[in-house]
Amino acid sequence: MGFEHISVMPRQVHAYQNLNPGDICVDCTLGGCGHATSTLKAIGSGGLLIGIDQDMDAIANARNVLHPFKDNVRLYHNNFSDLPGILKDAGIGGVNSILLDLGFSLNQLTQSKRGFSFKKDEPLDMRMDVRNSLTAHQVVNTYSEKQLSDIFFTYGEERFSRRIARAIVENRSGSSINSSLELAGVIEKSMPSGAKAKQKIHPATRVFQALRIEVNRELERLETFMQAVPSMLSKGGRISIITFHSLEDRIVKQQLRAFENGCTCPRQFPQCICGFVKQMESVTRKPVTADSDELKANPMARSAKLRVAQKI
Repeated sequence: MGFEHISVMPRQVHAYQNLNPGDICVDCTLGGCGHATSTLKAIGSGGLLIGIDQDMDAIANARNVLHPFKDNVRLYHNNFSDLPGILKDAGIGGVNSILLDLGFSLNQLTQSKRGFSFKKDEPLDMRMDVRNSLTAHQVVNTYSEKQLSDIFFTYGEERFSRRIARAIVENRSGSSINSSLELAGVIEKSMPSGAKAKQKIHPATRVFQALRIEVNRELERLETFMQAVPSMLSKGGRISIITFHSLEDRIVKQQLRAFENGCTCPRQFPQCICGFVKQMESVTRKPVTADSDELKANPMARSAKLRVAQKI
């Protein structure tokens, strides 16, 4: 199974990582290994890369792509939220760089056969890690109308969440909804024709995003990971995070801000008495985005935002 090797904002990421020979680095979402390869070249034979991905296909791909650097790589089939435990078990107290690219792999859309795309007729699975028990089929066919509506509204920011949830419950009453195309058809029919005509995206886009987030507990795991960031970095170490939708970016932005300026004292107080200790400092005051040349070559980068912070 082939993986694409297109990395999002490779030049910007490499520059902001500020890597040096011998550094210990983490790539939390290996994907096609574009960023990992760049990192390994920068840290040299004395460096170490901890490579993580929850998709076993990505780990298999990494073993092949990163084979020339095998003495400097340790691969883990885990979710990135497991990183604190991975570092502890490896006896690593702190790392120089952590990269988290939350982008969705083109391989998962086109080759995984897990129903991530509404353009193919595949089983409703949507698990990035097939060892997990919850599938999109279970969510679609067993969650209540209110649960579905809440998920679509909260995780997909879908304004027709109630209509879509009602349509799903009605359609599954006779027999279960089993495939991605079947679900996409139910969603499309449930939406007002005027709204569909005005949308630039497919009517099922937001619902499929919401289901993927629910199945893989994406936001919950991101929050867990973000809270542990300072404890995983060495002094001067950097965290670089690429997000692709507002829900992810909000979590990252707010947590980095809390590490940098989490004092809860009233502004009129002459000095802090709440005990806040600054742990991180933003390297990018505003999110970095892809330039026009990259967008022409890789339209999937249009919604990407890169935020970088450094442990002080």
